[in-house]
Amino acid sequence: MSAKTVYHSNRPVNRPKFRIFLGKLFFTSRRYIQWFFNRSIKYAVMIQTVELPHLAARHSTPLYRKLRNVDNWLQDNKVINLSLAAEAVNGVILKPGESFSFWRLIGKPTKAKGFKEGMVLSNGSFIPGVGGGLCQLSNLIYWMALHTPLTVTERWRHTHDVFPDADRTQPFGSGATVVYNYIDLQIKNDTAQNYQLLIWVDSAELCGELRCDLPSTQKYEVYESDHIIVQEWWGGYLRHNILRRKILDLDQALIGDEFITENHAIMMYEPLLTGSVSSGE
Repeated sequence: MSAKTVYHSNRPVNRPKFRIFLGKLFFTSRRYIQWFFNRSIKYAVMIQTVELPHLAARHSTPLYRKLRNVDNWLQDNKVINLSLAAEAVNGVILKPGESFSFWRLIGKPTKAKGFKEGMVLSNGSFIPGVGGGLCQLSNLIYWMALHTPLTVTERWRHTHDVFPDADRTQPFGSGATVVYNYIDLQIKNDTAQNYQLLIWVDSAELCGELRCDLPSTQKYEVYESDHIIVQEWWGGYLRHNILRRKILDLDQALIGDEFITENHAIMMYEPLLTGSVSSGE
């Protein structure tokens, strides 16, 4: 992509509730059909308590963040939701040819299953919602998968950039949003060995590992390129970038450099104008 490429977006639109309801009904029904009738996809279901011997990727993220205008009880409930979801996916074995589906394993988060009202991102703001906060888990799994040979077959980007870069430890746009069940995270094992996902919640962090049968022969470094912030005609700012990853051998020699994805998000805060806003020229 040329450095002169310019992106533009229409003003965000609040759709009528009936249209949102009908849209969700259509897409959730389509997902159920895919899960139960599409025989070309074999989903991972086996849970194994014994850990596979070799670490492929590891990552953790803090359970609590300092957020303006967000009640602490929403974050407390988020931790409960993450703990329940972690139990549902912890130890799952992804055999060669199988696909991991975030929602197929966790199921619909309901009060009957113990899920609480947590933080749900809606149009750039946080609102209470049963099962809220599970995007932190999908973000973690997606980020770990990018550091392995596993193939991400379905990932949805966040539509809003909520947090400034002050405490950001990963490139902008390196997460994966989820909404039951039609906005899913799916990862396929196109390798010849088994992979295992381990997820747990400790006192301060959500933790995860991807483990495998054999030692890794490659390393991965995820980075961003073509980052740009554009002020739109309707007054807001849009942020864009491309995620790529370097593939290295164990001696740090470069084997390849791959495109991962392209991100576009509405910024929910004003960027520093000096040196960080593109005029679009």
